[in-house]
Amino acid sequence: MIEIKTSPLSDGEFNRGVFATRDIKKGELMHEAPVLPYPNEQHKHIEKTALDDYAFEYGINHSAILLGYGMLFNHSYEPNAIYEINFDNHTFDFYAYKDIKAGEEILINYNGDVDDKEPLWFNKE
Repeated sequence: MIEIKTSPLSDGEFNRGVFATRDIKKGELMHEAPVLPYPNEQHKHIEKTALDDYAFEYGINHSAILLGYGMLFNHSYEPNAIYEINFDNHTFDFYAYKDIKAGEEILINYNGDVDDKEPLWFNKE
């Protein structure tokens, strides 16, 4: 259903993104990314690494690194996918927010809400 390919939206050595291998219907579950949670007080160590740009909030007291394809979805303020945190399963579940065509890149809003147009944390100065 999904695969990793070179993305035209990012540049650099590792310009990857998640793409649909077939048509995906709105509301369809595309990926369940397991989480590797850690207490927020440990984030100061993550901030010293490249993983800092990839960490997600995971409840009030934790942050998380996503496994599987979870960290490879690129950002858009007009996403075609959303994610929901599934605390019972310890996964981030990625769903089609609208119909997605085969070959299309799957994009999420990094702010967590499809309507949130705030500047991303790594673009704030």
